[in-house]
Amino acid sequence: MLDVNGWELIMLAVVGILVLGPERLPEYAGKLAAMVRQVRNLATNARSQLKDQMGPEFEDVDWRQFDPRQYDPRRIVREALMDDPAPDEAADEPDKPQSGVMAPVPQPFHDPAKPTPWDADAT
Repeated sequence: MLDVNGWELIMLAVVGILVLGPERLPEYAGKLAAMVRQVRNLATNARSQLKDQMGPEFEDVDWRQFDPRQYDPRRIVREALMDDPAPDEAADEPDKPQSGVMAPVPQPFHDPAKPTPWDADAT
């Protein structure tokens, strides 16, 4: 979780002893332990509350799909660019080039003589 090895833990203890002193270290260690217990209980309570509210669907949820570490923007873009269109999409557009190069999208033309379009919902 925190990825702290043994030597780093020893160094943190030495720094704690030097900064806090031996008389205050047990007090702060106890406070840290109480805080860790409180956070653990909070996570357990949140999980049980979510399980109670979701009911039987809670077991069916694939929690790995919500892990933000799996989303690599480079991989997502690469896969989107390398995917071939589905056969029905390719058949619908016979004039579309199949070389992977996208045709330019025509821009809508605005006549300066006409008033600018107004969308009341967008403002």
